[in-house]
Amino acid sequence: MTHFMPTAPNPTGLILFPAFDWCISPTHPEREERLLYTKDQLIEEGLEDVENISFFNPEIALHHDIDRVHLCVPSSQKLLTESHLISAGGAIRAAKAVMDKEVEKAFAIVRPPGHHAMQTVFGDRGFCIVNIEAIMVEYIRRHYGVRKIAIVDTDCHHGDGTQDIFYNDPDTLFISLHQDGRTLYPGTGFIHESGGPSAPGYTINLPLPPATSEEGFDMAMERVIMPILDDFQPELIINSAGQDNHYTDPITNMNFTAQGYARLNRLLNPDICVLEGGYSIEGALPYTNLGIILAMAGLDTSNVKEPDYDPRNFIQSADMNSHIATVCDQALELYQHRDQLKKALAGEKVVTTSKRIYYDTTGFDVEEERSYHTCPHCPGFTEVTASGLNNYVHAFTVPFNSCRKCQDTAKDLYRTTDPLGFGSVVLQDRIADSYEVKKK
Repeated sequence: MTHFMPTAPNPTGLILFPAFDWCISPTHPEREERLLYTKDQLIEEGLEDVENISFFNPEIALHHDIDRVHLCVPSSQKLLTESHLISAGGAIRAAKAVMDKEVEKAFAIVRPPGHHAMQTVFGDRGFCIVNIEAIMVEYIRRHYGVRKIAIVDTDCHHGDGTQDIFYNDPDTLFISLHQDGRTLYPGTGFIHESGGPSAPGYTINLPLPPATSEEGFDMAMERVIMPILDDFQPELIINSAGQDNHYTDPITNMNFTAQGYARLNRLLNPDICVLEGGYSIEGALPYTNLGIILAMAGLDTSNVKEPDYDPRNFIQSADMNSHIATVCDQALELYQHRDQLKKALAGEKVVTTSKRIYYDTTGFDVEEERSYHTCPHCPGFTEVTASGLNNYVHAFTVPFNSCRKCQDTAKDLYRTTDPLGFGSVVLQDRIADSYEVKKK
């Protein structure tokens, strides 16, 4: 570790929120200690005294900010605690700091995390209730008019919730590199999950084999992620900065390091990072968070090493390199053929999918059907029905980039749809920034 730091070349803002009063259980991996050791490490390293590194307090997100993104059942008011609102507000504060030019970059080191929270929310799954990145993205769009955004999820678990929310949005590029879903929760994130009918090829999944180390992540970054970002030309790059790929993480099986995370961040060069997973409270998070912060700020990361770091422990086999190279080639080819994929779906006025969503924390299922109403002029609008826990929602979602005709059609369908006795009908209109609910 280094104990001398010059002025940070990139003014960087940090938002710390350990959520002292919230946890799933006192011994659960996702608990307040996740960030307390990081806070101590940052203080020990003297980051509070480094010029151009600023600490900001989180804000409290409004329920309206949540409802702009989610369909909470029975409501966001009944599902969320204050800690969830502050975690989402921490991400929003990071966005404000960047968009208002208080700093060039910002890192929301907050909990509870959010990337497993899908558009419909009936409770807690994968330690997440609301998707703090998605809430931040739609806040940015609403208040700052940004259109093209890239989200790169580097958590070890597939960001299935973020994927779900932006699956049919061609203005949001979502890339997730993660441990292969055949070996880890949530069991998704395969290459063929490539986007809805209006956005095929704008969801890029890179399922990596267990024990992938720095070489594998470097390959994914250099061969796939950076070329796609260069082509997409986003106005903002957001990193869902999960750190459970670390070799000491207790619930995953990867072989990544603090040096690897620092190098990844330096190459990715995100505008905003938001903490997701990472459950090696002492062995990883203080080092990985520090490495990411120093890389964001443009400071030297060469001395950020775990006490037992030995580069000989992170050499990959030729077979693993070959497998990862194949995954990279397939993912890049999918993106390059996105126009052909969209043409193949042309003429389909409604594309319907269905899935069962498992809420692992409390152990219940939700049945969901989603109909994408397509349009030749815009991404259309989405109709969602979901039922579980003796509750039901039937919703019409108008995205921010929908045309007026699709917006009006969604409104008409909302007005003519009657709620069932135990559920509600919702119009979620991101153009009008409104959330209307009808109950029996």
